[in-house]
Amino acid sequence: MSRIATVNLGDVAPGTLRVALAFGISLFFIWGLAYGLLDVLNKHFQDTLKVGTAQSTWLQIAYFGAYLLISLPAGSYIQHFGYKVGILTGLVVTATGAFLFIPAAGMGQFAPFVGAMFVLAAGLACLETSADSYVTVLGPAEGASRRLNLAQSFNGLGTFIGPLIGGSFFFADGAQTASGGHETVRLIYAGIGVAIVIFALFVARTNLPELSEETHDAAGRAGTLMRPHFVFGVVTQAIYVGAQVGIGALFINIALTTWGTLTPRGAAYLLSLALLLYMIGRFASTALLTRVQPRTLLGCFGAMNVLLSIVVAANLGRVSLVAMIGVFFFMSTMFPTIFALGVRDLGPSTKRGASFMVMAIGGGVIFPYPMGLVAEAYGAPTAFLLPAAAFLLVALYAWRGARIREDHPAARLGSEPR
Repeated sequence: MSRIATVNLGDVAPGTLRVALAFGISLFFIWGLAYGLLDVLNKHFQDTLKVGTAQSTWLQIAYFGAYLLISLPAGSYIQHFGYKVGILTGLVVTATGAFLFIPAAGMGQFAPFVGAMFVLAAGLACLETSADSYVTVLGPAEGASRRLNLAQSFNGLGTFIGPLIGGSFFFADGAQTASGGHETVRLIYAGIGVAIVIFALFVARTNLPELSEETHDAAGRAGTLMRPHFVFGVVTQAIYVGAQVGIGALFINIALTTWGTLTPRGAAYLLSLALLLYMIGRFASTALLTRVQPRTLLGCFGAMNVLLSIVVAANLGRVSLVAMIGVFFFMSTMFPTIFALGVRDLGPSTKRGASFMVMAIGGGVIFPYPMGLVAEAYGAPTAFLLPAAAFLLVALYAWRGARIREDHPAARLGSEPR
C-alpha cells in the first residue's frame, strides 16, 4: 500500500498543473545535457587517456547500464513514495555522480570516470522514471504524447548544448594532455553538480501534486503490464535507444574519416548541429501531433531513418555524413512517442510501466560495442546497417505493435485512436 495521498486531476488548479509541468519539463534538460557530453567525453578520453575505441564505449555501458539496473527499483520507490520524492532523490544522486568526477580527475585513470558516470546515470534513471510518467499524467490522457514530446524538446536543447561545451573545453588548445583535459572535466562537472543542488532546493519548496493514475484514466483500471502494446513498446524502446547510442558513439569517428580536414573540435560541433536538428525535430513533432496521430508520425519517421541509415552504410563520403546528421531529426520523436504509446491504458500500473520503459534505455548497452566491431572490420559506415534494422522495428511497432487489442481482457472499452 502506497504511503502517499493522491488527488484527482480535476481537483488540481490549472496554475498548479502548469507549475508542476514547468518543473517536470526542466528536468528533461538535465539528462539531455549529461547525454550531450557523453559522446564527446568518449572521444576526449581516447585522446587524453589513450584508450581504444572499444574500451571507450565503457562510458556508454556505464551510463546505460545504470538505467538497466536502477529503473525498476526506482519505479517501485516512486510507486511507494511518490513523484516528488522520486525527483528529489534522482537530483541528489545525479549531483553526487557529478561531484565524483572531481576525485576521478585527480586520479587521472579511466576506471574512476566510468564509476562516476554510473552513479550520475543512476540518478538520471531515477529522475527520468519520475519525470517521464509524471508529464504523461499532468493533463488529459489524449494529450500525453504532445506533452511528452514538448518536454523531450528541452531534453534536445540539453543534448545540443552538451557537445558545444565539450567541444569548446575538452578539445581546446592545451586541453589534449591528460592534466589539462582532466581539469576541464573537473570544472564542468563540478558546475553541473552545484546547479543541480540549487535546482533541487527549488523543487523541495514547490508544490508538486501527486496525481492518481486511476482517476487520470478511469477506463484503464484493469491495466496490466502484460498488454501486448506495452510489451512490444518496451522491446522497441530498448532496440531504438541502442541504435541512438551506437550512432552517437561513432559520430565523431565517422565525421573525422569522411571529412579528412576536420578536427575533433569541428566534429564535436557537427555533432552539436545534428543534435540541434534533433531538438528542432522535437518541437516540430509536438506541433505535428496536433494534426497527426502519434502512430502515423512514428511510422513515417521510422521509415525515413531506415532509408537514411542505408545511405550512411553505402559509404558515400560526405553524402553519408549528411545522411547521418539527418537521422537525428527523424529520431527526435521516437523515444517520447514510443513511451506514450506503450504506457497508454495501464491505469494504476502506469508508474510501474514507466519504470520498465525507462529501464529500456538500458538498451543503450546493446549496439555501441557490436557497431564498433563492425566498424573495425568493415568500416564505420557499414555499422549503420544495425540502426537501419532498429528503425525498421520502430516503424513496424507504429504500424502494428502499438495497436491496442480490443479482445485483450484489460483493453479499454471503446475504439482505439487511429
